[in-house]
Amino acid sequence: MIDLSTYRPRGDKRNTPFFEETLPLVYERRARSGLDQLVGTMAALVVQVDHGHGLPYLAELALMGPYRFRECWLIETHRVYLLAADPAWPRLIVLEPLNSGFEDEGTRWNAMYPLAAPHPNARYVGEIYSCNSCSAVRAALEEQNIRFVYPGETPNPFYAQPHLSFTFLSDYTYNRVGYVDVPLDSLAPLNLGDRVLLDDDSERPLLEAAELHRSLGLEGRVLGIDHMATRVLAGEREDAILEYLTMVPYYFWGAYNIHEMNSSTNVTRCPHVSDEKHSPARVFTANNTPSYLNSLVNLPMPTEDFVRNFGRRMHHIALEVLDGAINSEQNVDWVVRNLQSHGVPFLAEVVGECRDQPNLKQIFSKSSPHSLLITEYVQRCQGYDGFFTRDNVAALTEAAGHEERFAHGHVFD
Repeated sequence: MIDLSTYRPRGDKRNTPFFEETLPLVYERRARSGLDQLVGTMAALVVQVDHGHGLPYLAELALMGPYRFRECWLIETHRVYLLAADPAWPRLIVLEPLNSGFEDEGTRWNAMYPLAAPHPNARYVGEIYSCNSCSAVRAALEEQNIRFVYPGETPNPFYAQPHLSFTFLSDYTYNRVGYVDVPLDSLAPLNLGDRVLLDDDSERPLLEAAELHRSLGLEGRVLGIDHMATRVLAGEREDAILEYLTMVPYYFWGAYNIHEMNSSTNVTRCPHVSDEKHSPARVFTANNTPSYLNSLVNLPMPTEDFVRNFGRRMHHIALEVLDGAINSEQNVDWVVRNLQSHGVPFLAEVVGECRDQPNLKQIFSKSSPHSLLITEYVQRCQGYDGFFTRDNVAALTEAAGHEERFAHGHVFD
């Protein structure tokens, strides 16, 4: 358990006096409003894909990680897929519009950015947190100017249910935060609509992908979600962090400068879990120098370029790889080599070392054609608890920036 009144964030990223003065006030208000007691750990992550991409994305997930299809529900505008891995880990919910012409707030945000516009509904939506009462959470947060979606205010009815409530899209991250006051072992308690059974032809690719995952020796080596990382604009970094900490019972673990990539990595974590996979860390990355000033320092800025190309959004979801080795080959190298042999593309090479002291080994996949999300694989060697290393983050950021520039035609350079 972390004592927020005495904890001192780690790292060398200097925050403004506004942030340093406001952070403890956010913690105090959260406790005073009862939010720390009302809201628990992360219950699910929500991703939306374009029409026709639902089942291919589920097959991709089954090959690359531990999440498996459980249920499909039909609501007025979407198919809603529920996926699960270990019962103690958050669920994964995938939304697929019923037609290619569906449009909501996220579609309009995507249309504003050159590399997001061709994928009108593909985006990470946000996290859902367990709570005692959705109505009590709304009452507490609406007094703090957090806006919630109510029935009829959005084209997608999934966002406003009696037992499931989402905020508006954040102005800083373009993500939502959801709250659920029933278990998500099934979507039946939400009374969304009608449950749909997949026919054999639809389910077969999902089963085949899961079987391939097992046959490659990945089962039990690729574990649950370690963290997710959102990219935001340089000037909105502190607001994005403080807004998130207003809404969920996380704490600001710390932030580090990645000077050579002109960015910072800022980490928020759940103080109530010892295993990140039970409630993954939420990371925010941002340029140190806004794009319009970058010519004064002439540094790379892949983070801000990403935001200018895709909009503020989730950049990657990291899966933990079991620490250990097979015939002197570290597990993360084994995982990557076997996935590559079956056509999964990666950015650059695995970075980091696992030798005589705790450390990290990490790699990014190329972005999904269905969700636009990158998958990271991270092996925390010998119980490494520093969360990340500057050298690894710099190498991964550079690789992702290179891919975005050249795969998409130098939209911003």
